[in-house]
Amino acid sequence: MNKTPISMAALKVELDRIYTVYHRRRYVDPDPLLFLYDYEALADREIVGLLASALAYGRVAQIMTSVTDLLRRLGPSPADYLDGTPPSRLRRDMAGFVHRFADAEAMTALLGAIRRVRRAHDGLYDCFCDGFDSTGGAILPALTCFVERLHRYGAGGHLMPDPGKGSACKRLHLFLRWMAREDDVDPGGWDAVPAALLVVPLDVHMHRVGRALGFTRRQTADAITAQEVTAGFRNISPDDPVKYDFSLTRLGIRPDGDLDAFLKRVRA
Repeated sequence: MNKTPISMAALKVELDRIYTVYHRRRYVDPDPLLFLYDYEALADREIVGLLASALAYGRVAQIMTSVTDLLRRLGPSPADYLDGTPPSRLRRDMAGFVHRFADAEAMTALLGAIRRVRRAHDGLYDCFCDGFDSTGGAILPALTCFVERLHRYGAGGHLMPDPGKGSACKRLHLFLRWMAREDDVDPGGWDAVPAALLVVPLDVHMHRVGRALGFTRRQTADAITAQEVTAGFRNISPDDPVKYDFSLTRLGIRPDGDLDAFLKRVRA
């Protein structure tokens, strides 16, 4: 990790520059976020967001193929499908589905849990808000409660990791970014969840960024590291600490992106 102090003013200038360039919908593809744009109704979009984020591991091409396959099985309205589909048919409809470690059984269990949550709480948003205290200043307790309820209704830990066990839970925080922020990239809809409380979806790429910027010294990409990296970005953007997440990931995946050049500029 770089030991030379980085000017926060210089860093903000560079972050705003890449945000202006890359924080645009035309740079989303290929990204599982792309699927959310096809659903205007919040009830559908939140289901698609949770499913797409749950499958967001492995090669991007395989992620996109798997989510496409899954959504094809759910039809034009995933909410209507789950509300009107008994467990026996759900198992039949998921037969043959596979995404790396997630097979038809795991997906059937997750969909069944979402179905039961919708019945108990009138939707995923209401379920999350039921465990959310905006005055508490933290998103993790609500996210933990949300996942615990999905587990209670049968969702497995592989697709829905428990935030209370110390994992960075990158995919769950990615889901929250999609749902709580609303702009040209993130479609939003969960208006009661403040962007200021979001946590950076910490993967290998963002862990490297956080270490390079001096936000963390930790070598393990766990929940503590995610909080430290988020705190670093919060010093620059207090009301929206994950504002630059999408732009920074573009630097790492796009052929015209150059993360090393970005880091060199902020250290100059």
